[in-house]
Amino acid sequence: MKTISIIILALFLSACGKTPPAGAVQHYPLTGKVISLNPKEQTATVAAAAIPNFMEAMTMEYPVKAKSDFDVLRVGASIAGTVNVSDAGGYDLSEIKIQNPGK
Repeated sequence: MKTISIIILALFLSACGKTPPAGAVQHYPLTGKVISLNPKEQTATVAAAAIPNFMEAMTMEYPVKAKSDFDVLRVGASIAGTVNVSDAGGYDLSEIKIQNPGK
C-alpha cells in the first residue's frame, strides 16, 4: 500500500510542473511589462495584455525555459514573447524581445 501511495504521489507531482511536457503545444503571442524576476527559479512575473481567444489581461508568473531569454529581461521593461501551453496544462515563456530597449 505504501508503494502505491508513493507512485501516485510521484505521478501527481510530475503532472504539476509548469514546463510543457512532450506532446501538443499551443503558442500565443504575449505583450506586457516585467513586474519582477526570480533568477533562482528563472521565472518572470509579467503584467500581460489580453491574449485574444486565450486569456484576459492578467499578471502572472511565467517560467522562462531558455537562459538567453531570461537574461534579456529587466524589471519595468515592456516585452513581447510567446506563451507556450501544453495540452497537459504546463506553460512557459519564450522568444522574448524587449520593446523599450532605450529605457
